[in-house]
Amino acid sequence: MTAKTHVNLSRRERQIMDIIHERGQATAAEVMELLPSPPSYSAVRALLRLMEEKGYLRHETDGVKYVYLPTLAREKARKSALKQMLQTFFDNSTEQAVAALLDLSKSRLSQEELDRMSVLIDEARKEGR
Repeated sequence: MTAKTHVNLSRRERQIMDIIHERGQATAAEVMELLPSPPSYSAVRALLRLMEEKGYLRHETDGVKYVYLPTLAREKARKSALKQMLQTFFDNSTEQAVAALLDLSKSRLSQEELDRMSVLIDEARKEGR
């Protein structure tokens, strides 16, 4: 099965993906240990199996344990999810998406963050993106 974006994941599935991306790999027991208010062990295993069927995870065996790994690196997953979000909500307009993000967070952006964004915009201009 092909890897998919993480746009359509439930809150719990996103939590699991975050754990597995951060660790690089994890068993069901490790995922359960790191989940906030975890469900039962069998529920965690069922979620992992479902996420594997959906193409978000794959597993390798380590003795009798399944070790789950992401099918996409975190950076590729982010890019894929952003691309889908741009297409779905912003008519492929980076400008509209950035404007919406700035509107949502304008009161929380530090001068340092604004300066870093300004540098990124300058670099994009120079590269002719």
